[in-house]
Amino acid sequence: MQFSKWHALGNSYLVVEQPDAGPIDPARARRLCDVNTGIGSDGVLEIVRRTTDHVEVVIWNPDGSTAEMSGNGVRIAARWLAAETGEAAVTVTVSHRQVEVEILPDGLFLRTDHGAVDVGDVEVLIAGESGEIIEFVAASLGNPHAIVRRDELTRPDLLRLGPLIETHSRFPDRTNVQLVRVDGQHDLAVLVWERGAGETASSGSSSVAAAATAVAQGWCSNPVTVHLPGGQLTVEVEGDCAWLTGPAEEICRGSTSI
Repeated sequence: MQFSKWHALGNSYLVVEQPDAGPIDPARARRLCDVNTGIGSDGVLEIVRRTTDHVEVVIWNPDGSTAEMSGNGVRIAARWLAAETGEAAVTVTVSHRQVEVEILPDGLFLRTDHGAVDVGDVEVLIAGESGEIIEFVAASLGNPHAIVRRDELTRPDLLRLGPLIETHSRFPDRTNVQLVRVDGQHDLAVLVWERGAGETASSGSSSVAAAATAVAQGWCSNPVTVHLPGGQLTVEVEGDCAWLTGPAEEICRGSTSI
């Protein structure tokens, strides 16, 4: 099987294309993503269908589950297709949701139209054996998110709260979790716990969800720069719609017998 490995601010994906890839299933996805017994990545982008300007993708998480959306994965799939066909604008379909992507002139950055983002009201849940009370805002752009505002961001908090919220009964299909700190009218610092993947250096859909929530709650104003451990992304919010701008870069190409 041929593959290429890409990253978006440190969030890495393997891109494989059917029919060359053969059947991808949960066990194979887990093996491919494993850093010790596979290639190692934060997920697999399975290209199931493409034309010169349209690609359909199945997103596999490292635990063998699939994701309804990935902002970084969409940019990577779009850049992969653009590199193959030379198109400056492409459409990426994930779970029947279409995302329009513009490849910017420098070739590294892309602007994606994520459409409507559903942002809820402030909710409260009780997590863990200690009964910790956590305020959050639920948001969705095809995949679920729980945004938790904090005065301080620490990795131990992320590693503690991330799995507690991800698997809470409030989210029967589990959820992505973002701890956010407001650093200014147009700036958010965000730590991400990804459903099915755990701690990650960056997440496009998490950035969109966090920024859309910050604008809806009055924490920030449009546009919002989201600062992540892997770098920064820009989110434009108008009404209930959002656009994301950020890079995607190829790391290597190869073949595997896995």
